[in-house]
Amino acid sequence: MTIGRRTFGQGIVAAGGLALPGLFSHPAEAQRSADTLRLVFRDAVPNVDPYFNNQRTGLILGHQAWDGLVHRDPDTFNIVPALATEWKWVTPMILEFTLRQGVKFHDGSPFTAEDAAYTINTVCNPDTHVATPSNYTWIDNAEVMGTHSLRLNLKRPTPAALDYLALVLPIWPKAYRERVGVEGYSRAPVGTGPYKITHVDVAAGLRYERFDEYYEGGPKGKPAIKNITVRFVTDAATELTELLAQRVDWIWNMNPDQAANVDRLPFLQTLRQESMRVGYLTMDAAGRSGADNPMTKVKVRQAVFHAIDRTTIAERLVSGGSRVPPAPCYPTQFGCNADAAVQYDYNPTKAKALLAEAGFPNGFDVELTSYVQPRQWSEAVQSYLQAVGIRARLNLLQVAAQTARALKGELAMSMGSWGSYSINDVSAIMPNFFDGGNNDYAKDAEVTRLLVEGGSSADPAVRSTAYDAAIKRITEQAYWVPLHTYVNTYAFSRQLDFKAFPDELPRFYLAKWK
Repeated sequence: MTIGRRTFGQGIVAAGGLALPGLFSHPAEAQRSADTLRLVFRDAVPNVDPYFNNQRTGLILGHQAWDGLVHRDPDTFNIVPALATEWKWVTPMILEFTLRQGVKFHDGSPFTAEDAAYTINTVCNPDTHVATPSNYTWIDNAEVMGTHSLRLNLKRPTPAALDYLALVLPIWPKAYRERVGVEGYSRAPVGTGPYKITHVDVAAGLRYERFDEYYEGGPKGKPAIKNITVRFVTDAATELTELLAQRVDWIWNMNPDQAANVDRLPFLQTLRQESMRVGYLTMDAAGRSGADNPMTKVKVRQAVFHAIDRTTIAERLVSGGSRVPPAPCYPTQFGCNADAAVQYDYNPTKAKALLAEAGFPNGFDVELTSYVQPRQWSEAVQSYLQAVGIRARLNLLQVAAQTARALKGELAMSMGSWGSYSINDVSAIMPNFFDGGNNDYAKDAEVTRLLVEGGSSADPAVRSTAYDAAIKRITEQAYWVPLHTYVNTYAFSRQLDFKAFPDELPRFYLAKWK
């Protein structure tokens, strides 16, 4: 099957028919003089508080303004001090921290163990309804041991505990949050990070200002750029228009077909970097969207695997080193054993035969929802499915809208992506889709049991055995199709010194003007 591509010229027409010679003005230089970095993202974040969205954009925005107890060095993946200066394992279930003194929140209040314990105990409470509960289910509670000492009690041994603490446990200021309430905090958040948020509009964007009282020795350092503005737009065409017109300085995940042409412009450059993000197709094996849903039949799900030429999508559409993960996880994650997975080749003839065996010799109609951009990636999957008789009606949604429908159990088939919060352990991906919760469209008790077993031991051999069994069952039953790894395509001003990292977490506090 030939997968269609848009040329750079077509992209420009779609973006408003811009003529390149007219773009050579100097608004980017003006912004450099104003010391303001202008960013655009395609998905609006409904709540900028990192605990109440599970979008990559939300993680990125939060990382500039909040710190956790520890920090993961983006080059080495080593855990280094942040709000805690020291830590030690008392037992496999108890982790104690010595907290840094002299740290201020953005409102000027001092950071203490009370703030850390309040944050951790709040987000671990099921009544708080955080966006990704599986990130915190391993924690029992936090105890204040002194003004600057904290004890973390675990429910089970968790080898990746420090990675979770570094990436998904930013600390709130207790007094401020209790005073302004949950809604007030989402509108005017306060953290301890190198930037403070000065304006929030969940529909339009937000503004940051360098926090000049960021603590000495902080792992993120003091930013070189004073201000950041963030705007949300709805589509890739608008995003590209803004970049070409030099009304923004940085975008990401643009159509890779356009990278070479953008690089030819004297004021722009591109950069590509594979990330830990996995694109996937999930199917409603549990019948949540309807008991007569064809996806409840294992042969239909296996047919879907055989119908899609994932290698062609990875190499020709995503490109840049993208690959097809053989298991439902990112290949470097602990527990992601390719040898445990049942493999499915691209075989449309076999797909048609399986559909006939399942009782659908003439195929069937189904809704395929997706928030994946560029849209050609979703259209390619749709085309492969239609070629074997699965007449998928593609419904492109915003991330928040699809997430809301997914949690309600409304999706028979859906495409999305998962970045594991950049945690290099399968406990950060598979439980999110197979823990029996609202994101679980398999509801397989055996898979859930195996994942709990793998996440409840400090013994690597025990963990590996459990995760291998989970991977084998997930792939045998064809619950979840890993489509490809993501390769981020960044485009930004040549005046900007920006470095990308494989954990898919842009660090604007490290950026500077040339």
